[in-house]
Amino acid sequence: MLLFKTERLEIREMKESDLELFIELLSDPRVIDPIPQPRWTEEEIRAKFEIFTDYPEAPLTREKITWGVYETGSKELIGFCALLTNDENQREIGYRFRTKYWGKGYGTELTRHMIDHYFNVLGINTLAADVNVENIPSAKILDKFFTPVREFYNKRDQCTDRRYILKKEDWPKRMDSC
Repeated sequence: MLLFKTERLEIREMKESDLELFIELLSDPRVIDPIPQPRWTEEEIRAKFEIFTDYPEAPLTREKITWGVYETGSKELIGFCALLTNDENQREIGYRFRTKYWGKGYGTELTRHMIDHYFNVLGINTLAADVNVENIPSAKILDKFFTPVREFYNKRDQCTDRRYILKKEDWPKRMDSC
């Protein structure tokens, strides 16, 4: 099922045929290390895929939901985006791309449309985003749309994260400036 489209991307539910590329994405140290997160085994990734592809009728009933990202007209998974819930019970955006799709502007394009969809279709009023301060490319994307509110030590990932916030009422001004 198609969730939304951007200028060059389609965001839709992942299917079993996406599993191998999903494993590739979450096994790639170039993707995982900047976050940073512990590396998962292939078995753990397969288990996450099973959870991620069990889509509820109402996305807001889940603390975490993930959709596949595809170039328009393609069946090849290039990344995923997520609607998460952070430690302060705020709804949070997330995304990852396979490395061969880095540097094409997809992160900015996807983030803009995720925000718009989450605010205007799902009815969320405040969105958060967290990034490891050393993950400069992702921080640059978030700086375009969100307001940084604090930095903190993330014990789970053993890094310093920056938390960003964006309120729905501020979105039209932010969107126009990007």
